Amino acid sequence: MGEYPQLLHTAIDTTDARGLAEFYRRLLGLGYRPGDEPPAAGVPDVADWLVLVDSRGARRLAFQQVERLERTTWPEPGVPMQMHLDFTVPSSEELQRHRERAESLGAQLLLDRTEDPNEPLYVLADPSGHPFCLFVA
Repeated sequence: MGEYPQLLHTAIDTTDARGLAEFYRRLLGLGYRPGDEPPAAGVPDVADWLVLVDSRGARRLAFQQVERLERTTWPEPGVPMQMHLDFTVPSSEELQRHRERAESLGAQLLLDRTEDPNEPLYVLADPSGHPFCLFVA
């Protein structure tokens, strides 16, 4: 027995499990856990729980279908963020490139803090409205 529990993956609620899984799969270069791949053409996609894994098969993110989800209003008050994901990139050039990639996949820019000399970053919202940060490591 281990001394501490081990983090398996982070699960994210969404009203579109497949859509959000696809967003993060493409953004992060992940793959589906065996059996979670999209169904063949013409077969309904009834998935309500999907898991993305890295190249070694380790679980990274999971997506749980929910009926409704109140989108955060951050940075405005009202509905707090509650949680967010942080992703790092190696340079300012890569920061801009990955912001553009994320937006092309459906992300929305919430905050541009790239002028901060100590920690340049972007805060974006994924297609379900969950905030995530991209910053230079």
